[in-house]
Amino acid sequence: MDLELSDDQFELRDNIRTVLEGACPPSVVRAIHDGDGTADELWAQMVELYWPALGVPEAAGGLGFGFVEVGLLAEELGRAAAPGPLLAVVSQYVPMLVEVGDAELLATAASGERVGALAFAEQGRWTTDAIGSSASNADGEWRVSGTKAMVLGGEYADVFAFVARADAGIGVFLVDAADAAVTVPGSIDPGIGLADVACADTPARLLIGPGPAAEAALDLVAQAAAAAMALHTVGACRRIFEVTLEYAKVREQYDRVIGSFQALKHRFADMFLAVERANAVGYYAALAIAEEDVDRSSAVSTAKAAAGECQRLIAEDGLQLHGGIGYTWENDLHFLLKRAKAGDILCGSTAFHRAQLARHLGLIEASS
Repeated sequence: MDLELSDDQFELRDNIRTVLEGACPPSVVRAIHDGDGTADELWAQMVELYWPALGVPEAAGGLGFGFVEVGLLAEELGRAAAPGPLLAVVSQYVPMLVEVGDAELLATAASGERVGALAFAEQGRWTTDAIGSSASNADGEWRVSGTKAMVLGGEYADVFAFVARADAGIGVFLVDAADAAVTVPGSIDPGIGLADVACADTPARLLIGPGPAAEAALDLVAQAAAAAMALHTVGACRRIFEVTLEYAKVREQYDRVIGSFQALKHRFADMFLAVERANAVGYYAALAIAEEDVDRSSAVSTAKAAAGECQRLIAEDGLQLHGGIGYTWENDLHFLLKRAKAGDILCGSTAFHRAQLARHLGLIEASS
């Protein structure tokens, strides 16, 4: 397993970063938070650059990149606190369609023709055993009922891959957003488009029939989503570190820049190590997914827990080291702080993934 990025991967990352620096400056993010703007123009540019097609197989009209490249995109989106549905599409909806093997739906996702989101979590839990939504089949027509909370990209979605339980087990169904009740609750970060999705005997198309195959596919998709969210969170944390370090080099106190104080140097060293550690285990998880490694589950839980620990340190120190201006709405820091905090909650919290890792290692009972 080669843990070094290739030259092509470095070039891809740099190209994504350059585009986002031009197309998604803080003013675009601020307009979303102020309620004065939308992500439509940014999304249109992403579609034009074929970013939704990044992880779609070439046979289905995609670019055919692996999950490491998807991770690079997720990290850069976090670094820019970019609004819009792209993270949900490339890290959740497309991986679900890849498991389904539906070339037609993959083609519409790759082209940006239809924006999709994965409606999975219920009651704040990111596991199949928490699924209470139901699916029923009458005369060959499926219908689903239930409510999904905090659907990433749900605000922007045209369709949902809706997870529900039938008599034979859990299945995945395609639901048109126009047929569901989609509400956008208050969110710490409006840019990620979290939505609650409710269905009440809503017509649906079967994607994966209820049973063990669907549950196995959902486990793989959940791992991909968590790994991408870990890297997304690390991207926001890295940018918090960078802007805080830049500020410490110009902010003066007692006629000296505060970055020259020994105590702050130690804190910046701790911040840097936290980001680098979380970044390293994040890409280890992405590579484990790309290579279908047998230990991918533990790699993903390690990455998500590390990202959560990282954001806790980086958010606290980044805010404090900015002093009074860090608490103001006028300073752009809060966009990144909110993105990092949201990333910790989504796709399983730090505590959840620590427990998952402990179960995997046999430290606690699997049923506890």
